[in-house]
Formats: sequence, structure tokens, C-alpha cells
Amino acid sequence: MDPLDLDLNPRIAAGVRRARLKSVRDLLCASALELQSLTGLSPSDVQQLLATAAAACRAHPPVPAVVLHLGECPRLESGLRLSVGCAVLDELLRGGLPAGGITELSGQSSAGKTQLALQLCLCVQYPTQYGGLDSGAVYICTENCFPIRRLQQLISDQHALRPDVPPSLISTLKFSDRVYVEHAADLDSLQRCLSRRVPLLLARGLVRLLVLDSVAAVFRGEFQAAEWQERTRQMLSVSSTLHRLSWDFATPVLCINQVADVFGDSDNPLGPLSTSVAPALGLTWANQVTVRLMMVRSQATVSRGNQHSALRRLEVVFGPHLARRGAHVAVWKEGVQGVTSGTLLT
Repeated sequence: MDPLDLDLNPRIAAGVRRARLKSVRDLLCASALELQSLTGLSPSDVQQLLATAAAACRAHPPVPAVVLHLGECPRLESGLRLSVGCAVLDELLRGGLPAGGITELSGQSSAGKTQLALQLCLCVQYPTQYGGLDSGAVYICTENCFPIRRLQQLISDQHALRPDVPPSLISTLKFSDRVYVEHAADLDSLQRCLSRRVPLLLARGLVRLLVLDSVAAVFRGEFQAAEWQERTRQMLSVSSTLHRLSWDFATPVLCINQVADVFGDSDNPLGPLSTSVAPALGLTWANQVTVRLMMVRSQATVSRGNQHSALRRLEVVFGPHLARRGAHVAVWKEGVQGVTSGTLLT
């Protein structure tokens, strides 16, 4: 959609013409500061422009293009979801992670972000009738070593996590063989991984889930404050690549993000509901995210049998198809699950 097709007042429309933005997507992919610079509009005008563009996208969602890969023409499934492996969380997410766009999961250290990401690496391997995508996952680590021991523990306890799946089927799945681990310590190696290795795995049908853990690490360490323009450019380049991979291959993309402290008024539609922290990387990155989730860890403890876990809350911050709400969860030996009324709170 051309931005000039939006219902804009003449002053804002003139600014859009000056910016020469080719599509509403280009408009939404720019940060507010970038739009102020390109259009010459005031901050309030830019916010009105973004709100109008977002409303138009919700009313007329874009239809993803069909892309040829290795002589095939895969059809992108409408409304395709990847189950989280828990009925409570799947209900919160209306079926799971969408197969088009970027899902961000942020939270403080030990909130349970990596636990949920590892669980999804196993869920994706189940057949579609059990909420999976019948393929593997590629896990890109940018700051820590891949937690192979925890993955092996989750694999050994899949019978407990997924009682809905026949044990005979779980026994036939070679979970560890279908999780491809990549390490990218800097931005250049991440770009190479996303442009070479990952497309090859996707095109061969070896993977159907991309996890980036974490997206903040490569941007926080490489740029000084004065280099914000180059940082923004690189951030937009990475997000564009992730979106293209997701839509071209009907693949969920999960980006784990760090958090930063929030000062002053925390009533922010791009931030969490119940904490004093917000996802890192600011508005530029927030504009690239399709669904924003946040994992919050509390001081309370829950018990089940002989297991104990810190109580967490998985919150939906925003998403085009999701209500802004949350669910209590716990991290058990077998994985991340919603907390039910039968769980003891201590």
C-alpha cells in the first residue's frame, strides 16, 4: 500500500511526499526519530502518521508473496501456528507462535526465556496434528554457549511434558539430531549466518524454526552512542532478513531480547504490564517486532510433587491477533508449563 493512500491531513501527506517512502511497510519499519528527520514533521505528527499506518495494516493485512525455492513453490499457510507444548500457553497465544513475522521474548536473567526457546525447538519436530511443523530448528547463540545438557533433559522428559502425543511416536523422533546450533559472536558473523547457512537449512526443509538468542547482544556491544545511525541501519538490515526468511519459508522466528530499566511513567504500549523494565533496543527494534512477549519472574514459589519452581508470568505486550494479557507459568524438569489451580503456591 502506498503511504499516500492513507487518510492523512495535508500537512502530514506533504511530509510523506518529502520522505519518498514507497510503502506503508517502509514507513512502519522506520523509527519515530528517523521519520521526523525524513519528513520534517513534529513528533506528534509522526505519532499520528504511525497510528494511521498501523490501523490501515490491521484493516488490510498484506498477503505474503509466493517464493520459489529449489524448483518448488511452497504455499504459505494462513494462520499457521507452532504450539508451545502447553495448553495454557497455547490458549494465551491463540495456538502458538505465528509462522510469519518476528516473535520477541524478553525478560530479565533467569526469567525462563531460554527454557521456552529450547522447548519450542522440540515442539517444532512433532507432526502438525500435535502442533508441530514436522521439521527441525536452528538455534543461533550470540552470547552464551548452547545449553546442551538442559536440551537433553527436556528430550528425556518429553513423555511427561506431552501426554497428548503417543509414546510410540515420541520414541521415534530423533530430537537432538534436528536442532542445528550456530554461534555468532558479532554482527558480521550473524549476518553471514542469516544470509548463507540458515537459508540453506530452510530451503532443504531441515528446519522450520529460527531462534536468535539474543538479538540485543550483537548491537549493545558493537556501537558507541554517537554511532546510532549505523546501529539503526544494521538493526533494520537484520530485521528485514529475519522477516524475509520467515515469510519465504513459512517459519516462526523467535528473538530473545534483554531488558533495560524504565524510569518515570511506565504506562507504555510497547512495554510490559507489570514490571519496571522494558525490552532493550528501543523503538527502532520495537517497530520490527510482530509479537512482543515478556517473561517476568516473581519472588513466589510454586510446588508440584517433589518439584519446586519460581513463579513466572508470560505476558503479551502486543500482537496483531492477541489480547494484552498474561498467564502464570513455572519451569519444571520437563519444561515450561502454565500454572493451574492445583499447583501449590508458597
